[in-house]
Amino acid sequence: MARRERVMRMSVELPLWRALTGYRVLTMLYAVGLFATQYDDYDRPGIAIGYFVVLCGWTLATLPRVQNAAACTKRFLAADLTVALAGIVLTPLVVNDAHIDGGGPTLPSIWTAGSVLAFAIKGGWRWAAFASTPVAVANLIERGAPARDTVHNVILVWVASIAIGYVVEVARASERTLARALEIEAATRERERLARDIHDSVLQVLAMVQRRGAVLGGEAAELGRMAGEQEVALRTLVSGGLTRVSWASEDAAQGAVVRAVDEPEPEGPVDLRALLAPFAAAKVSFAEPGAPVELPPAAARELAAAVGATLDNVRKHAGEQARAWILVEDEPDEVIVTVRDDGPGIPEGRLAQAEGEGRLGVALSIRGRLRDLGGSAELISVPGQGTEVELKVPKASRGKAGQR
Repeated sequence: MARRERVMRMSVELPLWRALTGYRVLTMLYAVGLFATQYDDYDRPGIAIGYFVVLCGWTLATLPRVQNAAACTKRFLAADLTVALAGIVLTPLVVNDAHIDGGGPTLPSIWTAGSVLAFAIKGGWRWAAFASTPVAVANLIERGAPARDTVHNVILVWVASIAIGYVVEVARASERTLARALEIEAATRERERLARDIHDSVLQVLAMVQRRGAVLGGEAAELGRMAGEQEVALRTLVSGGLTRVSWASEDAAQGAVVRAVDEPEPEGPVDLRALLAPFAAAKVSFAEPGAPVELPPAAARELAAAVGATLDNVRKHAGEQARAWILVEDEPDEVIVTVRDDGPGIPEGRLAQAEGEGRLGVALSIRGRLRDLGGSAELISVPGQGTEVELKVPKASRGKAGQR
């Protein structure tokens, strides 16, 4: 049976848009009702009727525009605010002086606040402050003087819209944080489930193959050895070697959408232990400090590559049966990584001969990498007693690798 994926969208913003839609319709009806009840105050009711026809048509026609942030474009917001300002400015032309002196409402009345609130929900408190300013100026022009009730209404709209815009910004930030936390939690649960499944099946089978191969001998022993190496590598991967991903959220019309993105290369120091841990295998032991061993990213990569080249030499020259040990030491001024094996060792003069023959594995892959970092590689080998390579890198690395 195919798995079904459930996608959940979260949005604290959608209820605000729905509330704004209802507010615009109700305040449109309220403005028309005020006009009907105060019809005697209008010297030019024909102009007022024409404006209300435009207002009602505009409000109903643009209801889809205030359903979500994507539909509520800047062009729509500008046109909507223009309709509100036009009604305020037209008010002195259609009403008598008594209406204005008595503090009567403007043509759009409280419908104007809906335009300002649309700015607040769309763009936050800064957009709200921007939209409130021309509304305040238009109201002062309509009254002709800064009367107390006018100033009171202007300040009320200004403060309320800015407060709502700020709340919207906080809600969006909280929404993104919650979405990120939920996605990380889901990824962690999935990783734990995979680890359990692998442990209950694959790892146990590999361990059984390793034991049975050692008992049977011959080609089965080689198969068992390979199964043991894969078991160790798989355990390392499950326990902590998974590739890191980061989670980015973005606001969309239906709420917060979360997606996995590639993690950018870190700008700060990285833990060398994480780069060396994948080298651990059945015949490669890895010893590390309990605390992070931090190096610049380029230096850590080059040092890990040098360790990898050293282990390649062990497998190539000491044989598949040779064991190796990796020891990481974190000194105050430098990091020391020692790679030791129990192979037959290197005869005296063999490295110089190999370099003369054009085989530059040790010279370039190991010493050359560390030389660019300001470090060094010392090789000690006694025939019949194995080889030890000591890699040193200063914590303040320099050179070409450090500049990448």
